[in-house]
Amino acid sequence: MPTVMAYHDVADTEHWLASPKREEIFAPLGVTNIRTFVDPENPRRVGVLMDISDMDAVMSFMETQEAADAMAFDGVLPETLVMLVEQGTS
Repeated sequence: MPTVMAYHDVADTEHWLASPKREEIFAPLGVTNIRTFVDPENPRRVGVLMDISDMDAVMSFMETQEAADAMAFDGVLPETLVMLVEQGTS
């Protein structure tokens, strides 16, 4: 199960931190252990660290209108979204 780090900018950090959308959207997709972060140098840049059991399901979901609506609700600026996927060591 890869761990994914995603970061992006938001319009309102406090709203984003308080939002229930991450759990509502990602839990049914098998995403667990969601942790939130805020850049102390730029508080509008935030991130999440999460464990994803089905990466294909999550990536497919990210292309949907439901995902776009959830990001809009949370104030995510989608053009700033970057996702990094943990790679195993050999």
